[in-house]
Amino acid sequence: MTDSPARRPSGELESQVLAALWAAGAPLTPQQVQDAVDADLARTTVATILARLHEKGTVARSKAGRSFAYTPTVQDADGLAARRMRTELDRGRDRSTVLARFVSDLSDEDERLLRDLLGDQS
Repeated sequence: MTDSPARRPSGELESQVLAALWAAGAPLTPQQVQDAVDADLARTTVATILARLHEKGTVARSKAGRSFAYTPTVQDADGLAARRMRTELDRGRDRSTVLARFVSDLSDEDERLLRDLLGDQS
């Protein structure tokens, strides 16, 4: 029996790829992302991650020679978290129930912060 490498936590590779794109501040090809990630990843793995991020709308792509160059559509990890929350709301569930359960699980401090933010919107 051989030891197999431990599986990465879900989303870890996507996070590493996005971090490389944010740090670059310019569109990157899969090869450039692979070089920036500093992981033992095949270029095809990086290309697959980028394609999945593109399908999710997290990155935009433009033609760069025979490949694509990718740019994040969100500016940072906070923007990504906000996009994920919005995606969950848009899944067609009862929005009021989803939001009510989300708010009921907030800490007192987070609830105050949310109330303050909502108060600033009016």
